[in-house]
Amino acid sequence: MATTGEWKGNILFQLKRRNHKQSEPFQAIIQTNNRLQQQSSHLHSQNVHLQVEIERLKEENLSGQIRGEPGSGGHNTHALEQKLYKLQEELTELHKKRGENAQQIIDLNALLQEKERELQNKDNQLSDMLANNLSLKQEQKNLQQSMTELEATNQMLTDEHQALQMVFTALEEKHRKLNDDYREILDRWLKYKAQEADDINEQNKQFFKHRQEKLQKELQEAANDKVQIDLPDAEGFTPGVCLSVTIPTRAHNVFDAHSGEVYSVQWNNTGSLFATGGADRKINLWRNIGGSCETKGVLLGSNAGITSVEFSQDDSQIVGASNDFACRVWAIGTQRLQLTLTGHSGKVLSAKFLGDSKVVSGSYDRTLKVWDLNSRSCSKTIFAGSSCNDLVTLHGTSIISGHFDKRVRFWDTRGADTSINEILLEGRLTSLCLAPDRTQLLCCLKEIGLKVIDLRMNQVSHTLTADGFKVGCDWSRAVFSPDAQYAAGGSSDGSVYVWNLNKSRVERVLKEHSHTVVACAWNPSGTSLVSCEKGKKVVLWSDY
Repeated sequence: MATTGEWKGNILFQLKRRNHKQSEPFQAIIQTNNRLQQQSSHLHSQNVHLQVEIERLKEENLSGQIRGEPGSGGHNTHALEQKLYKLQEELTELHKKRGENAQQIIDLNALLQEKERELQNKDNQLSDMLANNLSLKQEQKNLQQSMTELEATNQMLTDEHQALQMVFTALEEKHRKLNDDYREILDRWLKYKAQEADDINEQNKQFFKHRQEKLQKELQEAANDKVQIDLPDAEGFTPGVCLSVTIPTRAHNVFDAHSGEVYSVQWNNTGSLFATGGADRKINLWRNIGGSCETKGVLLGSNAGITSVEFSQDDSQIVGASNDFACRVWAIGTQRLQLTLTGHSGKVLSAKFLGDSKVVSGSYDRTLKVWDLNSRSCSKTIFAGSSCNDLVTLHGTSIISGHFDKRVRFWDTRGADTSINEILLEGRLTSLCLAPDRTQLLCCLKEIGLKVIDLRMNQVSHTLTADGFKVGCDWSRAVFSPDAQYAAGGSSDGSVYVWNLNKSRVERVLKEHSHTVVACAWNPSGTSLVSCEKGKKVVLWSDY
């Protein structure tokens, strides 16, 4: 590469050559100008010489006339005048040519000055271009240096990318192996849990078989003995016979039933015991003794919150629906898990006994499933078309379900998997409650309030609303009183509303909860009402 001095010299040499070539037309003009100036000087000197000669001849002519030589003087004078005339003409011509030459010299000088100015401008432009060229050379050098640095950075990033790609490939392979190991472990765990459930079910079966044999033996022995039956005192349990319903007036007992939200509450058929299900995955059993609620057991085994609970007809079992897509059956006597019924693909919001040996469950997956407790399997799947929030059973074969699409559907498990009847209401169904005489159905609607359907007429007979009453969740449970004269439901403001069905108006508003009331359950004896909330508390209401 040429040095800075060399390329500067080359540029100057080329500029000189260019200037020399550009000045060649002016050289001829300058030479003509010099030649004309020389001719002008020569003519001027000749003119001066002729003037001197004329003066001399005039003097000679004058002196000749004075001496009296007219002949010779006249001839010489005429010749001299002719010569003078010619010389004057030549002088005039020379003056004319001199003027023309002077004008040409002026024009050429002006042209020369203009060319010199153009040359000066060219020189200035050349200087600017040289300066610009130097700056561009410096910028090119800087850009080359930046390009070199960027190439080095790019190479470094390429190397890092290749290294990271190798690390990613290794991690991806490791992740794949871990997923394979996880699936294998999960399969093994599921098999183990299934085996464990089968073992527990077998143990429960053997236990109940032994207990049944023992009970039969004790009953056989007791049949031969006469016993005196004493009625329990006031602090014992009261048989679940409803003589008359009393409307609760105050919170008789307030306590924390679970470590989280309480989702459901239900009395057993005798009214001696009630169960609560909560977000802590437990079902707690409670007994009201001496004005206080005491725990009588905790049922474990669920993997998610308990959404509903129900006792069997003989109060020997309890079924609970769960958010882990399953429902379970526990034995009340031993407080042990008997069956785990899995098959739903969504949260199970309601599970009820269907006769003595079946359970029906409703789920978010838009299906109802009928489970045979003897075979421990699903005997029937009903595709309802909408998520089921609650259901009730009657006659051991019929199911009534309430759905998200605002419909109440009626099903007969002995027939096809299609509803035998539908009733469209104004809001989403959150709960259903069947009257003790099986003639009325209480429906809790998310946007409206409560409606009572007369099953004999297949139409709505009562609409129960109140200022301030608002259903707080999709599984809010409202209930009939044991004599079907009243209905109770919880509101999002923490109040429990009690309606008189005969008058279709609010009879009483009970205030004690500080969170949304989720569910209510009326004691079969009609003497008390229990309610639970989205907080931890359960309130037992009575009029004493």
